[in-house]
Amino acid sequence: MHEPVYHIVGSYISPYVRKVLVVMAHKGLRYSIDPIAPFLGGDAFQRLSPLRRIPVLIDGERVINDSTVICQYLEERHPTPSLYPADLGERAQARWLEEYADARLGEVIVTDMFYQRGPKRFLFKEPLDEARFNRARDVELPASLDWLEAQMPSDGFVLGALSIADIAIASFFRNAAMVRVEVDAARWPLTAAWLQRVLSLPEFARLARIEDAVARVPLPEQRDLLLSMGEPLSEDTLGTMTPRKGVMRLD
Repeated sequence: MHEPVYHIVGSYISPYVRKVLVVMAHKGLRYSIDPIAPFLGGDAFQRLSPLRRIPVLIDGERVINDSTVICQYLEERHPTPSLYPADLGERAQARWLEEYADARLGEVIVTDMFYQRGPKRFLFKEPLDEARFNRARDVELPASLDWLEAQMPSDGFVLGALSIADIAIASFFRNAAMVRVEVDAARWPLTAAWLQRVLSLPEFARLARIEDAVARVPLPEQRDLLLSMGEPLSEDTLGTMTPRKGVMRLD
């Protein structure tokens, strides 16, 4: 029996898409991808994703939204190698750390920093909220890093073996780096060393090369670039060149 070929809708630049792609790579799963940039989905996209958020996973006739739900679905369909601890308590902790990343780091890094420096200016032609960006960088993110530092191991991964917790948290710090915000190794040495270990994994390193290349070219040229890099793009796209905000508040 052949392994399924999944279809992913969502940009390589998104930390939520990155999380799913790393999980799929770790499990050796095949996929095609429609790498639409955030906020550029048309009406057909909204029918699949009523909150207008990425990623979306399509498995035959089944459409699954939300990166956490997608990752758990993939884990249950493909339990080996596992990315969720076998121990009940550690599994709960992994899920909580994933939720912390998606919710809190998503707010601080994506909404208050990455969105401000990226889509808000370049897609919607709106001015950067410098005060909001600075508070996120100088107050909110350091508070999160103070908490994360206490969770970090001196070696290896957060819960021993690589888990969804490591993948989720590290995915957001890639976006922080895109707006030139790094983890200070002198102030948060355990977190900085852990992050270097995780981002050095082949699954992350491959995506980083793609992300860096995509970030350097205009939106209309990104699809051709990805094809030239051998990425498994779908023939059709749900994307448009007209930006539209989702139903979730960003301001």
